[in-house]
Amino acid sequence: MPAVMPSCSIRPVPTGGGHDVGIQPRGRSSRASTLALVLAWILPLGWISAEDSPPPRKEFAITEKDRAHWAFQPVRAEAPPRGPAHPVDAFIEAELQRHGLRPASRASRRSLIRRACYDLTGLPPSPEEVEAFDKDSRPDAWERLIERLLASPHYGEKWGRHWLDLVRFAESNSYERDGTKPNAWRYRDYVIRSLNADLPYDRFIREQLAGDELPRQNDDPLIATGFYRLGVWDDEPVDREVARYDALDDIVTTTGQVFLGLTVDCARCHNHKIDPIGQRDYYRLLSFFHNIAPYKNGGPSDEAEIFAGIADKQTYQERVAALERQRSEAAGRVKEFESRIEMELAREAASRGGAAKAEAGSYTDDAARRALGEEAFLRYAESRTNLAALQARSIPVERALVVTEAEGGPPETHVLLRGNPNLKGDRVEPGFIEVLGSPEPSLPKVESKSPTCGRRSVLANWIASPGNPLTARVMVNRIWQHHFGRGIVGSPNNFGLGGEKPTHPALLDWLASEFIHRGWSLKSMHRLLMTSEAYQRSSRGDPEQARVDPSSGLLGRFPMRRLTAEEIRDTLLVVTGTLNPKMFGPGVYVEIPQEVLAGQSIPGNGWGNSPPEEQARRSLYIFSKRSLIPPILENFDVAETDRSSPARFTTVQPTQALGLLNSEFLQREAGLLAERLRRECPKGTADLRVARALSLATARTPSRHEVERGVGLMASLQSREGVSADEALRYFCLVVLNLNELIYVD
Repeated sequence: MPAVMPSCSIRPVPTGGGHDVGIQPRGRSSRASTLALVLAWILPLGWISAEDSPPPRKEFAITEKDRAHWAFQPVRAEAPPRGPAHPVDAFIEAELQRHGLRPASRASRRSLIRRACYDLTGLPPSPEEVEAFDKDSRPDAWERLIERLLASPHYGEKWGRHWLDLVRFAESNSYERDGTKPNAWRYRDYVIRSLNADLPYDRFIREQLAGDELPRQNDDPLIATGFYRLGVWDDEPVDREVARYDALDDIVTTTGQVFLGLTVDCARCHNHKIDPIGQRDYYRLLSFFHNIAPYKNGGPSDEAEIFAGIADKQTYQERVAALERQRSEAAGRVKEFESRIEMELAREAASRGGAAKAEAGSYTDDAARRALGEEAFLRYAESRTNLAALQARSIPVERALVVTEAEGGPPETHVLLRGNPNLKGDRVEPGFIEVLGSPEPSLPKVESKSPTCGRRSVLANWIASPGNPLTARVMVNRIWQHHFGRGIVGSPNNFGLGGEKPTHPALLDWLASEFIHRGWSLKSMHRLLMTSEAYQRSSRGDPEQARVDPSSGLLGRFPMRRLTAEEIRDTLLVVTGTLNPKMFGPGVYVEIPQEVLAGQSIPGNGWGNSPPEEQARRSLYIFSKRSLIPPILENFDVAETDRSSPARFTTVQPTQALGLLNSEFLQREAGLLAERLRRECPKGTADLRVARALSLATARTPSRHEVERGVGLMASLQSREGVSADEALRYFCLVVLNLNELIYVD
């Protein structure tokens, strides 16, 4: 049956330092009674808690209470409680027992493989994969499945999407013109490659913050610094100095929230209202980035030549040198002819009693022909043409969007009063967040010929240090979040006093310690979490669980989730058999309705039309234009790109159902699924086609009743509506692609 969608929805707005939690309605009603009902529904779920929201600070001072905040304390790995052998389960079940709850039973094998496939690759398993796993009686079948999925190249695509949400990845600049960022896609590909290779997370941090300052075997660390260039950019700011500090604020904001889980940006104009972060802390952090060359949307300060390896670079340099030699030789031949021309014209002038000297290029072709003679003049003309061609020629080379620093060393950094660049306060030097108790940084001496001042490496090393109390906690919380639907800390970008308290603080610290101990390996943490019983539980709980733990924060049962926007679109392509698994490269342009394009200031501006096979690639590779989003992604809550997006909202609203039923994209996909069924069941009965369609969409064997309903629907369409058998099959396929079971994972 088609998915049924209510006519409106609400969603919680994430909190930041000094900002209240709000409700963002999807509708026009603002009646007090409606809001009261909404709050009555939300408050029991723990999304808004009065006791977890400390009052604003009246004056700034770091107190012992501030320093005692759990996130600012060193990571302490307590031994797991006694109980289950798996350490994660020991922590989880101890908390369940404290609340008088019993865990749910294990999920079915069909649910487990579907859950694992979506969590690690973002794609559904085929019916054949489900059947094979269901029949695999080996005791390590589950572990084997996890290893196969972690080895899949699709793993980097799935988890790369999580990271791109965090770092506000987009391929355009925003504002009215929303021009294209040159080669921004290379950063996306870097992230995918790094995750597939299980690049240690501490190295991943260092490469993005200071890859240009690191020794490197290839250019991936350089590409990684595209991190700095991903934010919005106004190509025509009213005040360029304010725009410059806005760009630096974007970097401070993203760095603080993504790597440290702190809303440092709330201290740009004044001391942080909630967290013990002074305005001086903000500008000390900003000073690490102050020498970054302002973004100009391309050119030497924004782009660098990149190579697959040292050999490729040497080959390129040799070709450039060869071209320069050819140019020099060609220029020499032209010069020889011009010298002859000058001499002949000077002699000619002298014979007439003149003394003027002919300068190169100051004479006409007729004069040159007269001076050289016809045969030599033709060779001269050929030499000029050859030189012009060589000067116009260039050796092709790949380029990436990167960070560079301005010449002359880092400028002075001052606290800006009220954040105003025209009101400079005290001068500050680079420094770390004071409340964390870190020592003063040791800054390198700036060499006169060095392309950077080296400050970003100092910051990167501090953030990536095992001794930093936040870095490992923040990342393992994100890994947990994307496996269990919600982080142990429910505000993944805010571990400060205004953020949510961890549901399992001892477990969070134990996981952070393990993460460091395991070499900062993300794949090792996936194995750890997914082999726990907590991960393998059914999503079906008992009434007592629903009463005590309605949001499943205690994990007595596994939380069901809806697929993300990209997963929904990719799943549709998989079910219809049209997904193009090609990886990497520039973003592709999918068809967007003219009605949507008309909303641009210049309709259709900056949006291409890729071939059909390219349009069938994963949603990750769709060109990410800030002002123009394909409707199926927009409808299902694709991440905002103007700032870090730590979690996807899950709204329920009318355009979702309308788009899945009526859009040209879904109509086309339904036709493609019908073609697949006719191709795979050429001589089959309607029963076989219905069963195949349902198994492709749900990853299970449909019941006899479900098959009969599908056959009955098609027969009814033919007899009552007068449609052809092929058209009836297409309508049935449209119904299949609208099943709730297709877009939910339990």
